[in-house]
This record gives sequence, C-alpha cells and structure tokens, in this order.
Amino acid sequence: MRDSTLPAAHPATGIFRPPYFWVTIGTCALVFLAAFESLAVTTIMPLVSRELNGGSLYALAFAGPLATGVIGMVGAGNWSDRRGPAMPLYTSVALFVAGLLIAGTSSSMPVLVAGRLVQGLGGGALTVALYVLVARFFPGPLHPRIFAAFSAAWVVPSLVGPFAAGVVAQVFSWHWVFLGVVGLVIPALAMIAPVLRGLAEREKTGAPDNTAPPWAPGRLGWAALAALAVLGLNLSADVSIPAFPAATALLASAAVVLALVAVRPLVPAGTLTAHRGLPSVILARGLASASFFGAEVYLPYLLIDRYEFPPTLAGLTLTGGALAWAGAAAVQGRLGSRLPDLRAVRVGSLMVLAAVLLALATTALHWPAAVAIAGWVLAGGGMGLLYPRLSVMTLALSTKENEGFNSSAMSISDSLGGALSLATTGLVFAAFTTAAQSFAGVFAFTAAIGVAAALVAPRVTAGKPAGN
Repeated sequence: MRDSTLPAAHPATGIFRPPYFWVTIGTCALVFLAAFESLAVTTIMPLVSRELNGGSLYALAFAGPLATGVIGMVGAGNWSDRRGPAMPLYTSVALFVAGLLIAGTSSSMPVLVAGRLVQGLGGGALTVALYVLVARFFPGPLHPRIFAAFSAAWVVPSLVGPFAAGVVAQVFSWHWVFLGVVGLVIPALAMIAPVLRGLAEREKTGAPDNTAPPWAPGRLGWAALAALAVLGLNLSADVSIPAFPAATALLASAAVVLALVAVRPLVPAGTLTAHRGLPSVILARGLASASFFGAEVYLPYLLIDRYEFPPTLAGLTLTGGALAWAGAAAVQGRLGSRLPDLRAVRVGSLMVLAAVLLALATTALHWPAAVAIAGWVLAGGGMGLLYPRLSVMTLALSTKENEGFNSSAMSISDSLGGALSLATTGLVFAAFTTAAQSFAGVFAFTAAIGVAAALVAPRVTAGKPAGN
C-alpha cells in the first residue's frame, strides 16, 4: 500500500500546492538558512577575530568549512544511494546544528574554528541529501521549479544576510548570529519529516540490501585529500621563503594538482576531460562557479579602490547580480521544457563570460564603472539560467542507484571550482606590482575559466546538438 505522505505518480500543478507545499517550504528554508549563515559569518568574522584574538586563524574559519563540506558531500551521497535521503538529511542537520552550537558558545578562536568545521561537514551533506530528496519526491516536470526556488533561497540571503548579521551582532552579540539560526532549523526540518518517514518506509520495503550500492570508504579518503588540497592552496599564499621566491607558486600548483587527482574518483568518469553528457554537466557546474565567484569577490574591491565608491554603493553591485540570478532562475522554472536545457546552459555560460570580459575591459581600458556594474547584472542572469538547469540535468541523467553519487559530484564540482578559483585569484592578485595590473590579472584569469565553461556547455547533452 502506498504511503500517504508520498505524492501520486502524476505531478501536481506546482511546487506550492499539495502534496508538495510543505516539502517545498521546508527544503527552501533549510537552503535559505545555510546560505544566510555562510554570508552572515562574513560580516561578523572581523569582530569575532578581534574579540577572540584569532587573526592567525581568520582564513581557516572560512576555508575550513568549505573543505570539510567536500567530505560531507561524499558521505551523504554514498549513504543516500544505499538507504535513501532520510537518515543522511537528519544527520546532516544534526551536524549543522552541532557546529552552530559549538561556534555560538565558543570563547576562543580554536573552538570557534572547530565549530565551523563541524558546520561545514553538515552543510555539505545537507546539500546532497536535499538533492536526493528532490529526485525521490518531486516528479521530473517540477524539477526546474524546485531548483529555481532553491536558487532564490540561496540568493535572497545575499540581500539581507550581511545587514541582519550586523544588527544582531551590534544589538545583542555575535554569538546569536550562530545560535539564533538553531531555533529556525528545527521547524524547517519538521516540515519535511512526514515525507522523510514515508521515504524511509518505502526504502525498507523496496529492493533488498544486496542490490544497494556498497559502502565506499575509499571515496571518503579521496574527499579528505581534496579537502586538504583546498586548505593547502588557501594557506600557500602565506608561505614566503626569501631564498626560494618561487615557493608559493610551486606549493599552489602542487595543491591544485593534488585536488584534481583527489576529485577524479568523486565525479563521473570522463568529467575532467569533458566527455559528453553527465561528465560535462558536472564539469560545467564547476567551471561556471569558478568563473563567476572568482570575479565577483573582486568587483566591489575594484569599485572602492579604483573608482572611490563607498562600500555600501559598491555592495549594491552584488545585489543587482543577486536579483538578476533570482529573476532568471524563476523565469527558466516557469518556462520548463519550453526552454531546452542545452540552450539555457549555453546562453547562461556566454552571459557569464561576457560579464567577466566587461569587467576586464573596464579595468584595462579605464571605462566607466557603470559598464562593469551592468555587466554583473548580466552575469547574475546567466547563473540563474544555467545553475538550476544543470541540477535538473544531473537528476535526469541519474538512476535511483546513483542519484546520491551524482548529486554529490555536482556539489563537489561547484564547491571545489569556487574554492580553487578564489584561492588562485588571491595568488594572481598578489603577483602584480600595481592595483590596475592585479585587477586585470584576476579578471583575465576568470575570463579564461569562463571561456572553458562556454566551450564545455555544448557538450552537456549526450548526442550532437540539433539546432538548440
């Protein structure tokens, strides 16, 4: 007998109608809270570092969660393929909350960093478990809409998160930026608990254990190695040996190579060589993330340093891109199959590339700042088109047996792409003697990644494109 918490085979008219309403609200709330916490910490960390005398661990407080998140993604993916998304989701939320509690009650920087590491482990696993939940609960025609909602839930905190965190830290204490989220995570999880129970029951009465994918401890080892490589790349900028001036570059190169070697078993075969179909879908996600986020970090810096914008006005540039991202994601969700996946990915990647090139031209040719600002709205729109569609394609090209692995691979590509790009742009920026050259170098590097993303985009379909 079919569990009453699970939907009928035919899709409902929308994700905000029964039986999908509460699952949509709950999952989007979890995405929102994870994104809010990520952005809020950026605002309060200077205050935290000063109060806890933790300047030496400042970078690790950001890089650490990104690194442990890779381990969480792999673990949740393997577990979800074996037992469904219910227990991985409960566990990931428990780790996320535990990390918040440790960080929120910390009285020293090492303890706070430890909390951030646990928080990152849970946050990485949470993303993958939610993707598998979408695959198991929502019908295929609704996937563009639910992923558009996820994009909006991730983007909206960029509008309110930093300001809200500043207010909480100023009026109460920075501790409550961590602790306050705990009280919101539990109700969000409660909204989807009935469906998780239904999915767990269905897994128990489904295929016998001997048909489930095996546990893969080796993947966790590779994930840990990739995480260490990301940390090493972030820390290599601090290495300076007067007698060996090339030490920083060599260590950074070794970290990148190590990360690529470690990530190979964690993604579908052929990903690093852009084989057609799913491998290129996964690769396109990482390249788009690397190009967009690697450039975005330096755009406000450019406006403040070269064009003398006040910080508030410079930050509005990112707000414009965030709004365009949310708007484009909503549009592609509404269009559904009327906008072919291939076209969405190709157009989106070209929009991101065009925006980074405009930022490069603005820097190199001393164009008005308005050119780069308008370009970043274009970049946000491009990400809003391609990000949800790459998620949809990943699930469409997966089976029940590998939904967790493929969702994990997409999240790892996304996370590692952004992390490696951000670490490398830091090295590029520091390599030049003038600010103008540094900004031009960063945007030239991220534009090169954007070119790679645009070249990979036509390969996301298994066959030769037919007019899309």
